[in-house]
Amino acid sequence: MSQKSLRRVLCVVMDGVGEREDGYGNAVKWAHTPWLDWLKKGGASRTLLAHGRAVGLSSDEDMGNSEVGHNALGSGQIYDQGAKLVQHAIQSSQIFQGAPWLEMMKTLVSSHSTLHFLGLLSDGNVHSHISHLEALILGAKKAGIKKVRIHILLDGRDVPEHSSLQYVERLEGFLAECKDESFDAAIASGGGRMHITMDRYEADWQMVQRGYDAHVFGKAEHRFASATQAIKALHQDGHSDQYLPSFVICEQDQPVGCIRSGDGVILFNFRGDRAIEISRAFCDDELPFLDRGQRPEVYFAGMMEYDGDAHIPKKFLVEPPLIEHTLGEGLAREGVRQFACSETQKFGHVTYFWNGNRSGYFDPAVEEYLEIPSDLIPFHLKPWMKAHEITDATIERMVNDRFDFARINFANGDMVGHTGDFEAALMAVATVDLMIGRLVKAAEKSDTILVVTADHGNADEMFAKGGGFDGMPPSLEGRPPAKTSHSLSPVPFVIYDPKRPSPWSLTSDQKATIAQLAPTVRQLMGLRPDPHYLPSLIS
Repeated sequence: MSQKSLRRVLCVVMDGVGEREDGYGNAVKWAHTPWLDWLKKGGASRTLLAHGRAVGLSSDEDMGNSEVGHNALGSGQIYDQGAKLVQHAIQSSQIFQGAPWLEMMKTLVSSHSTLHFLGLLSDGNVHSHISHLEALILGAKKAGIKKVRIHILLDGRDVPEHSSLQYVERLEGFLAECKDESFDAAIASGGGRMHITMDRYEADWQMVQRGYDAHVFGKAEHRFASATQAIKALHQDGHSDQYLPSFVICEQDQPVGCIRSGDGVILFNFRGDRAIEISRAFCDDELPFLDRGQRPEVYFAGMMEYDGDAHIPKKFLVEPPLIEHTLGEGLAREGVRQFACSETQKFGHVTYFWNGNRSGYFDPAVEEYLEIPSDLIPFHLKPWMKAHEITDATIERMVNDRFDFARINFANGDMVGHTGDFEAALMAVATVDLMIGRLVKAAEKSDTILVVTADHGNADEMFAKGGGFDGMPPSLEGRPPAKTSHSLSPVPFVIYDPKRPSPWSLTSDQKATIAQLAPTVRQLMGLRPDPHYLPSLIS
């Protein structure tokens, strides 16, 4: 089939835009969305599952996230994902039998060196889980490690925004139970995940610098006698968990857990995007973005391999999912011209994650990836983010016949949703709707089939449970606490074909998942089905 016989398809991912009827804290429902409403009434429309087992997570209580969401969207299949793989490796003890773990334990025990654990401290199960950390600490003690230090990144994003104290108290209690005459374990440093360490896509290396200085050298914005004291004091100063300043724990004015040459460091996050830069900080010989001073030579391992192409890090405890036969790879092999675009915060999702955790192009002759630099300001201060620029770039290529298939991501619903600012989220969702209206008009002009969906919910559930509002709250007074994590909501799915006189008929399967997008795209384009994929959503 010649390229010119293909129908052009544009897939729009409204990141963090779930769909539910309840109006409680629902910025998606209360936002001004005339174009989405119009598409749903006139096009083929339904909702899709985007969490739990439908995207390869451990249970249906696990919220979806952008990483697994884009893996699913781009692969046409459901693969077991990080949390599930790690949990199985721990339960089966495979994690303690692999060469990286055994080699690290042998080295540290023989040299009497310290083992450091670094990662996100919560049970959000999006980047990490506190139970995984506890299992690793027990495994280290059993292996003969004498001294453990933990460097905690506080969440407030995948869990309630001021919940860090419960995780710190749980960890401190756990460490107290583990301690004995031959085993010393303590929290050494910390800070909020959106302030230190967990930058992604090289958006702000200063986040990594602040974290590296605290974890390695004991240089931080604050010093405290305990992590509990740190959390309480910083909360009183008005900081939410994800933006907590860096701190170190000190005894007699000395940091209790600097990272020194010969020590071991395990990054216990399993999700890749926010683990790559800090891994490079420990492993890369040359890294001009950071001032690492007298960089200690450490034995470093990640929970998983965070970048399969660049092999970051070289040593890891659990094998990541091997995602094959992705939509992007198949289209490139068939000579189909592709365009992928988002701003920095989600650029890796329409490239790396969409392509099955692979960096770079499959075939640069037929692929174009465009990153729009994100602004380095809190997202609720500019909730329109870079939606206009993404739309401008996409429309220019649509009307000038420069792609056959494109995927773009509007980050607004997710990144603004995570701030907990309801009014900003209303504007974020309305901005995305306005952009969709522009894309509808361009689709009609360029004979492009428009597919609109999302990777998971977020902005549809902005309040913690229990407030009792059945409509948009009239003011800030009396509101429940903000909910900054993702939701378990299904996500919208709409096909708009400007040439088709009547909408496509979609499957009525209640278990339909976003992983069925890829086969649907192939069908819309007029390509033969891929035998590896789930069924198309078109019945």
